[in-house]
Amino acid sequence: VQLQASGGGLVQAGGSLRLSCAASGFTFSDYAMGWFRKAPGKVRVFVAGITRSGGSSEYEDSVQGRFTISRDNAKNTLYLQMNTLEPEDTAVYYCAAAYTQQPMGALYAYQIWGQGTLVTVSS
Repeated sequence: VQLQASGGGLVQAGGSLRLSCAASGFTFSDYAMGWFRKAPGKVRVFVAGITRSGGSSEYEDSVQGRFTISRDNAKNTLYLQMNTLEPEDTAVYYCAAAYTQQPMGALYAYQIWGQGTLVTVSS
C-alpha cells in the first residue's frame, strides 16, 4: 500500500505547478483522495479533496479558484494543479486516501498517506 507524491519544486510567485500522486497496493477507486500541506512551523492542513468517482471536490478557502484537484482512476493517479502560486503556498504537500468520503477536510478520515513533496514559491 503506497502513495507516491511528485511534482514539487521551486517556482516564482504567480507561476504554476502540477503535483501528482501515484497509488499502488490498494483499489484506488474505492477511496476518496485529498491533498494536505504543512508549512514551516505550522500544522498539516487540508488543501483539497475529491470523491471516489471524481464527481465532487472541496477546497480550502485560500486555494479556491487557484487550485484544481482531479483524479484518473484508470491510471491510479491523483493530481493537484496549482496556479497563481503565492509565497504563502510554500509547504510540503501530502496526498492521502480515505475509505470514507466524509468529512473530507479532516486528517483523521485518511488512512493512507504519501511521503510529501516540497513546493517552494519565491516572491
